Amino acid sequence: MTGPKDEMKIAITGASGFIGTKLTLRFRAEGYGVVPVSLRGAMDAQALAAKLEGCGAVIHLAGEPVAQRWSDAAKQRIRDSRVLGTRLLVDAIAQMDTKLQVLISTSAIGYYGSRGDEVLTEESSPGSDFLAQVVRDWEAEARRAESFGVRVVMPRVGLVLGTEGGVLQKLLLPFRLGLGGRIGSGKQWSSWIHIDDLILLFEYAIAEPRMHGPVNAVAPNPVTNAEFTEILAKALHRPALFPVPAFALKLGAGEMAEMLLGGQKVLPQAAEAVGFRFRYLRLADALAQLLE
Repeated sequence: MTGPKDEMKIAITGASGFIGTKLTLRFRAEGYGVVPVSLRGAMDAQALAAKLEGCGAVIHLAGEPVAQRWSDAAKQRIRDSRVLGTRLLVDAIAQMDTKLQVLISTSAIGYYGSRGDEVLTEESSPGSDFLAQVVRDWEAEARRAESFGVRVVMPRVGLVLGTEGGVLQKLLLPFRLGLGGRIGSGKQWSSWIHIDDLILLFEYAIAEPRMHGPVNAVAPNPVTNAEFTEILAKALHRPALFPVPAFALKLGAGEMAEMLLGGQKVLPQAAEAVGFRFRYLRLADALAQLLE
């Protein structure tokens, strides 16, 4: 991508969310023009294309929250918001008068399913559970943009750590009250990333033409849930004495509990191969910075 940043426009779907808000602040501070785009409502591809005109990059973050009880209706919303939402976006990109250079369409490490201690890279096969099927179809819709010359990057995002949103924000109160604990056996892997590293990875993906296809957006050192619990409790100077039994989680969260009780040991092979360097390699350092 060429030209000064103040002439470069980036469209962001889901710009008001946890990640989108941080991205918008970062890009505006760096001199990029930011165009927030909503996919809600009955917008057609032609109308959406008009909103995207003049943008050199699109970052697609929008989607129904996964962290909810998975009723049939909720599962349909999760699937439709990602698969149909991405289809609409790519259809709009195809109709732009000016060629888009890069589409960064967020994905998720849920692509791999629950795989125990298996080390997972971008070359690993997909899982077969509900989330894995959603992610596979979601990525397929994004890849269609390659057929008309757009570079497509699909960051498979892991557990994003930040104090303004996401899972860490939800954990802070119970852990500060001394009510935190591991989930289930605690042996399941948590592949995490500091929010600042995720923002820098998106920015790197815009500028680096060698980055394309699936990219695991996780730090190089995943931890087990038991290790995560211990490190977070230590960072807060609190005990972690109240584990959540698997059966209780299943009673409370239904099918979605399988996402919490399973896990993925994911490594960022593709990002590191094109020169991206993480600032936060260890969970203890990431939490220390966030909680200082």
